[in-house]
Amino acid sequence: MSNDEARRYGWVYDGSQRPAFAETPGPGQESIWDYPRPPALVADSRRVRVFLGEQLVAETRKAYRLLETAGAPTFYLPAEAVDQSLLSPSPARSHCEWKGQAQYWHVRSGARQADHAAWAYPKPHARYAAIAGYVAFYLGELRGYVDEEQARPQPGGFYGGWVTSDVVGPFKGEAGTQGW
Repeated sequence: MSNDEARRYGWVYDGSQRPAFAETPGPGQESIWDYPRPPALVADSRRVRVFLGEQLVAETRKAYRLLETAGAPTFYLPAEAVDQSLLSPSPARSHCEWKGQAQYWHVRSGARQADHAAWAYPKPHARYAAIAGYVAFYLGELRGYVDEEQARPQPGGFYGGWVTSDVVGPFKGEAGTQGW
């Protein structure tokens, strides 16, 4: 998206200048307002785990973080790190202007099910080809960990970002952010 297109749609934040309302990051922290638009894809070797109840759904040290202005990082895990027997297809689909068409899965273990809680881009646009087939997870019914820290879901229920102590906002989806 060009700067002119962004302004036309009312979005002016692209990571080049942190807005006045953004929190200042402390040592070892990142401001989500410094993340670029279009998003950056960054390899992450920290231990990333996903659980449904006590059931381990996925675990890897080969994740990618998708970093986009105003959003908490979204973690994408390689398909081989995911227990595929816990996924069942969902009819849900969505389209991302950057990554392309997403497909979704329900995550199920025993009597517990998290509907539409996992997604992937089977054929992402060229810039994001590295995450083809990688799986991301919405937190909420699922628990996600980065190393030993339990991540919180990005507010608002729409975005799939994981909030940890190493990122500061405010985050898109919080109360009062609809106008951004």
